[in-house]
Amino acid sequence: MFHQTSVASSGQVATSCTVKFQYVQNYPDEAPVFEITDLENLDEEYEDILNDFINEQISENLGMAMVFTIVSALQEKIAVIIEDRKRQEEEEKERVFREKEEAEQKRFEGTKVSVETFLAWKLKFEAEVNELKAQRLKDNPEPKGLSGKEMFMQDDKLDESDMIFLQSEDADVEVDESLFQDMEDLDIEDDEGLDLDDSDGAVD
Repeated sequence: MFHQTSVASSGQVATSCTVKFQYVQNYPDEAPVFEITDLENLDEEYEDILNDFINEQISENLGMAMVFTIVSALQEKIAVIIEDRKRQEEEEKERVFREKEEAEQKRFEGTKVSVETFLAWKLKFEAEVNELKAQRLKDNPEPKGLSGKEMFMQDDKLDESDMIFLQSEDADVEVDESLFQDMEDLDIEDDEGLDLDDSDGAVD
């Protein structure tokens, strides 16, 4: 004779399984044969746990009608499994949150700097800058300007440029007479006490 029952637990997520019992000739003095099927929201690893639990219940209840007792105990067992699983999930969420919070805190705190670590960073930074400069010069070399001598050596007409400029009509030099207007205001008087002879430079 077979007996099939579904065991479910209450909660936000329905969790259940089906247990099939087969009564043997000497039941209840002999253990019935059972099979667990149709696990809902229970991983396969829990099937072994439930099998062991039912076997324990059978051993404790041999000699008396036990199917109802086993089903009731199994329902409580599933409820405990759900609570344990929920607790583990909450602990995992809390652990992940705590790790993220600690990582964020470390990011704001930064790295403690000592004299040794600063000098090491400075040397590394300067080496990187020098390497970048060298690479930049290698990729884009700066053009070197010609000296005056090199310009004359390349173009012999440059030494005639001044003469050409002076001989051109556009080379007239204009003098700003206003610069000399203040000369008339200077008080320059001849020294009457001296009579200089322009011819021989003697004094009368």
